[in-house]
Amino acid sequence: MFACVNGVRQRPVGGGAARSAPVYVSPVEVLRAAGVFAVRDGEPNQYREHVRSPDLSVGTYCIPVGGKDGQHPHAEDEVYLVARGRATLRCEDGEHQVGPGSVVYVPAGERHQFVDVSEDLSIVVVFSPPEGARG
Repeated sequence: MFACVNGVRQRPVGGGAARSAPVYVSPVEVLRAAGVFAVRDGEPNQYREHVRSPDLSVGTYCIPVGGKDGQHPHAEDEVYLVARGRATLRCEDGEHQVGPGSVVYVPAGERHQFVDVSEDLSIVVVFSPPEGARG
């Protein structure tokens, strides 16, 4: 995955509790770990932010088979790209089966949840503006 952020110097960003480590932004970032399933047996869901700019953030959300998605509606638009696994996405207009290659747009404020995770699920998530930017 490539993220191009013009004119931004390389710098650490954030470091809040939701992030595993400071995230660096430079003009071009190659995100080799995006979409990699990183939950060990017995661990809960994991979200790892890979990059953050003033306009968007990109991370990987992992849910192990049988796991529960406890997320709440976000104040930012989201795009999901399923890199691995299978599940059902339950949202206000019904249920949708998702698997590798599925791309889902969820507008800000829309209730949604991954349920019936039948294979370890790894999703690349793009928030715009960045996650948490709208409070």
